[in-house]
Amino acid sequence: MTNNESKGPFEGLLVIDMTHVLNGPFGTQLLCNMGARVIKVEPPGHGDDTRTFGPYVDGQSLYYSFINHGKESVVLDLKNDHDKSIFINMLKQADVLAENFRPGTMEKLGFSWERLQEINPRLIYASSSGFGHTGPLKDAPAYDTIIQAMSGIMMETGYPDAPPVRVGTSLADLCGGVYLFSGIVSALYGREKSQRGAHVDIAMFDATLSFLEHGLMAYIATGKSPQRLGNRHPYMAPFDVFDTQDKPITICCGNDKLFSVLCQALELTELVNDPRFSSNILRVQNQAILKQYIERTLKTQAAEVWLARIHEVGVPVAPLLSVAEAINLPQTQARNMLIEAGGIMMPGNPIKISGCADPHVMPGAATLDQHGEQIRQEFSS
Repeated sequence: MTNNESKGPFEGLLVIDMTHVLNGPFGTQLLCNMGARVIKVEPPGHGDDTRTFGPYVDGQSLYYSFINHGKESVVLDLKNDHDKSIFINMLKQADVLAENFRPGTMEKLGFSWERLQEINPRLIYASSSGFGHTGPLKDAPAYDTIIQAMSGIMMETGYPDAPPVRVGTSLADLCGGVYLFSGIVSALYGREKSQRGAHVDIAMFDATLSFLEHGLMAYIATGKSPQRLGNRHPYMAPFDVFDTQDKPITICCGNDKLFSVLCQALELTELVNDPRFSSNILRVQNQAILKQYIERTLKTQAAEVWLARIHEVGVPVAPLLSVAEAINLPQTQARNMLIEAGGIMMPGNPIKISGCADPHVMPGAATLDQHGEQIRQEFSS
C-alpha cells in the first residue's frame, strides 16, 4: 500500500460478524477485503463449524481461511451476563452486525431488531438465512444444495437425457453472500441520508431465484419450465462447447456479424446464406445440425490451431481449463487474484477501486479467540 492509498472504502468501519459456515462469512469477507475491521464473534467450543472442514494446509482449514482471513476472533458466550455486556458494548460502537442464524435465534439471545435499535440507533443489522425472515418457509433449515434444489436451478442444470445436477460450486451460498454485502453497502449509504440504522433481510432462496436468468424468463414467456440443455445457450447459436481434434473449446456468437466472421474463419461461408442459419432465431431452431457442420471442420485440427484462428478474427472463443490451469493463467496473476494470507494462497479481491490498496499479502485467518483478551479489554466498558 502506498502513502496515497487507503485500505479501502470501508476503512474505519466496525463490523461485528456472527456469521458462520459459507454464506454469511463470504459477504463479510468482502467488507474485510475493502478495509473494514471485522470482529468475528464465535461460540465456545470449536467456534465456526468450518474450522473443522478440510482441506488442510499446515493444520489450517482452507475452507475456513478462504472466507475469514484478515478478521479478528473473539469467543463470547451470549448466555453469560459478563460476555453479553461485552457484546453490548461492541454493538454500541459498531456500524454493522451480521448474522446468518435461523430467524428467531437473535430474539432468543435477547437481541431483537427493536432491542438492537435501542442499543445503537445507527446500527446496520444484516441477517442472511435460507428463506428469509418472512414467509411460510422462514423457519426451515437450509444448506446450499437445499436451496439449489428448491430454486429450480438444479432442475435446469445438466443434459436433457441425464438427471438434474448440482451447480459445481456452492452457488446459493455465494449468491446470498454477495447480496448480503450489497444489502449492507446499500443500507450504509442510506444511513448517510437518514442517520438511522436498518435491518437487511437476505434469503439464499431469493438470491438464487434472482440468478435463474433465462429459466425464469422462459417460464414467464411460456408458462413452462425450461428443459436441461447441457452447455448450449437457449437463445443464441452457435453458443456451445465444441469438440476439436484433441480438446473441446467453447465458441460464443451472440449476433449475426460474429456468426459470419466465424464462418469465414472456419471456411464455412456457405452457412451464412443457408436459410436454416440466416438469423439467430433460425440458428437456435437448427442448432443441432449447425453444431454438426461446425464440429466436422473443428475435428480436422487441434484446439490450439482453432483457438488462435478464431481469436484472431474477434469471435469469443476459449479453452476449457482446469482449476489448476485457470489459477496459473498470466491473467490471474496480472489481476492479483491469487494472494498470500497467513502463508497460504487465497483468492484475491475481485473488486478493484482506484486509490484503494490491493495487497498481495494479507493477514491470515485468526485462531479461535486469538484476539479475545485484547477485544474483551477494549470493550469492557
